[in-house]
Amino acid sequence: MLLALMALGVDAWLGDTAGAGALLVFALAHCDTLDGPVVSLARRALESGNVNLVLPWVRESDEAEIREAFAHAVAVRKLGGQAKALADRHFFETLVRVHRAGEGAPYTGLKPAAPDLGPAIPAADRALKDGAVEKVLEVLNDAIRKGLREHFHAAFVRKDFALDDVKAGRKYVEAYVPYIHFVERLWQAASTPAHGHHAQGAEAEQAEHHH
Repeated sequence: MLLALMALGVDAWLGDTAGAGALLVFALAHCDTLDGPVVSLARRALESGNVNLVLPWVRESDEAEIREAFAHAVAVRKLGGQAKALADRHFFETLVRVHRAGEGAPYTGLKPAAPDLGPAIPAADRALKDGAVEKVLEVLNDAIRKGLREHFHAAFVRKDFALDDVKAGRKYVEAYVPYIHFVERLWQAASTPAHGHHAQGAEAEQAEHHH
């Protein structure tokens, strides 16, 4: 959910387990994986007995449920052995399920590990630590230039087809549509607000569908 991110984001957050003045650098990663930030923080919370480590990852309205699940897990863990492992797993699943519900995302179970998300997300997280966004811009610009040139070239070399050559026309359309969609997605990403960490509620989702 990305070892580089974990090292930069979650570790920075956990550097001050006392809470006061903690550096809240959120690791952007797959939150439903066993190596992701949510489960990693859950492990630390259970070991330290401090539920506050995971509460920022759930909505305020869900805090009571997480506190209750945490207290139950802490009590059961004292039995040791398989009971401890089961208690940990149940708390991880509860926390991830509630967190994803807060984002408006479905819970489909815990995943073993995160896929490689490429260089952009680690660069974005490192920028928060370093206080400089230039590396993120460089990574994004390189990816945009490469993708745009490839899509543009694929469409450009096919655009001059004979009117009656339907096969050639279809090849052009097959290249033109991805080219336009690529540009459209870039423009939408750059010109519209990103979703927040927690879903804003059903009304926000409905409003989005109406546009």
